[in-house]
Amino acid sequence: MKFAFTIAAAFAAVALSGTAVAGPAEDIIAKDKCSKCHTATSTKKGPSWASVAEKYKGKADGEAKIVEMLKTGGKDDHNKVAASDADLKAIAQIVLSSK
Repeated sequence: MKFAFTIAAAFAAVALSGTAVAGPAEDIIAKDKCSKCHTATSTKKGPSWASVAEKYKGKADGEAKIVEMLKTGGKDDHNKVAASDADLKAIAQIVLSSK
């Protein structure tokens, strides 16, 4: 009986524990304080990620344009994000997947 309870408790602990580890893109978003100007769904100082995703919806160059803007600051004087191209692409994918 104790063994069955132990197995059930272990299974419950594993099932209920979520992954608390963020990926590199989420870490960069937090470190660079993107939420000061952006949210997922509402406009603050900058556009919401959902509105950016809508702007680039169905456009093949959407990811590349977001990556370029993050690298250079773009014409809107966005803060430059110091990260690898792979990480910038991951950030762009997070933005583009917002609804």
